[in-house]
Amino acid sequence: MKGIKVLLIDDDESLNRVLQHQLEGEGLEVTTCTNGADGIKQFQSSDFSVVISDIKMPGMSGMDVLKKVKERSEETVVILITAYGTIKDAVKAVRLGAADYLTKPFEREELILVVNRALRARKLERENLELKSQLTERFSFDGIIGRSSKLDEVFTLVSKVAPSDSTVLLLGESGTGKELLAKAIHYASKRKEEPFVTVNCSAIPENLMESELFGHVKGAFTGAIKNKPGKFEIADRGTIFLDEIGDLKIELQAKLLRVLQQMAFERVGGTKTIEVDVRVIAATNKDLTVAMKRGQFREDLFYRLSVVPIIIPPLRERKDDIPLLVDHFLAKFAKGRKIRISKEALRVLEGYDWPGNVRELENVMERAVVLSGGKVIGEGDVPDFVKFGRAEESEVQISQDGISLEEIEKEAIVLALKKTGWNQTKAAEFLKIPRHVLLYRMKKLSIQKPK
Repeated sequence: MKGIKVLLIDDDESLNRVLQHQLEGEGLEVTTCTNGADGIKQFQSSDFSVVISDIKMPGMSGMDVLKKVKERSEETVVILITAYGTIKDAVKAVRLGAADYLTKPFEREELILVVNRALRARKLERENLELKSQLTERFSFDGIIGRSSKLDEVFTLVSKVAPSDSTVLLLGESGTGKELLAKAIHYASKRKEEPFVTVNCSAIPENLMESELFGHVKGAFTGAIKNKPGKFEIADRGTIFLDEIGDLKIELQAKLLRVLQQMAFERVGGTKTIEVDVRVIAATNKDLTVAMKRGQFREDLFYRLSVVPIIIPPLRERKDDIPLLVDHFLAKFAKGRKIRISKEALRVLEGYDWPGNVRELENVMERAVVLSGGKVIGEGDVPDFVKFGRAEESEVQISQDGISLEEIEKEAIVLALKKTGWNQTKAAEFLKIPRHVLLYRMKKLSIQKPK
């Protein structure tokens, strides 16, 4: 408690001296006053963390002091003391904003305990407010890196839907940032002060999923030793994010549909109906239209979830964002060190298709920062699979009439050249042929680098 300033107000000068000595013994800086008016003047002229005031004083009472202090500074801890304590006075003091209430006479240990407890409560409240502020800032739209036209379209749609309670279905490949976008929607909504609860539908065993979502009562099954609330109950008044919803088993889909329709459910093994107010955001990297045709996903659940469908573009469709993402991850992993990336290395990153999307780029950047030795990230610090690309499934469709072998060869060469940024030496290595053979085949098949 060292360095914390305390204002002590009591018309009993001898008690003031005793309390001042006790508080200063704990490292606190104490200023004393013998009436409320002088106390408020002192408070207005300095920055006090704690005000301790008697209630019964000539002129301005302790209750009046409390009101004046709270008008000026809501954060200041106010503790009231009196020789005539009643429950009614205590309730009134707390309602007006007092942190605690002491009845004379009290022991030194009790005073120190009350001051310590009030300061800890204020610190915790500050930390909670700061954490909420950081979460709101971190998961605002500004926290999502990218300024490409395709991402701008997503932002425009999200900004419109975020203030509502509409159910949102996020569609996109793994690593595109679906959870990050779900959090941005939550923290831009009126529910931002309430819980954001995530459920990964592909990571929880099938036999535990119902309990995870809706909770269970004691004795519902072997191992259910006590009542447990489910994720929907925990998310009440907030948002629940159902990630990888396409992996939810068909049997549970019917139960989820009922909850979405009625916002009510029973815990596993229970009979009491629990009502909740939850906003639902779901996400998947699967094509749910295909899953519906195969009988793997309920059509009625799909339409209930996709009130507002939002498609997040893969990184290969917004390569203009790669330099921004590279700068972001460079700052993240450099941790204050002045590390930069060479033009050659950046060009390699821009030439790769990133099947793992932003998550894959983040992993590559973390590796590159480590290998750079804290200096410049060069082409040699980029993994070979990025430099030379990954083998992709051929897009050539073989019809009933067959296909020319030259067409397949031409496609393979063009693919290798694209993967290596039209570097003929590296493309030849990628195709496992000598460079002069590659040049000969390029000339024969009329392959030229686009202007």
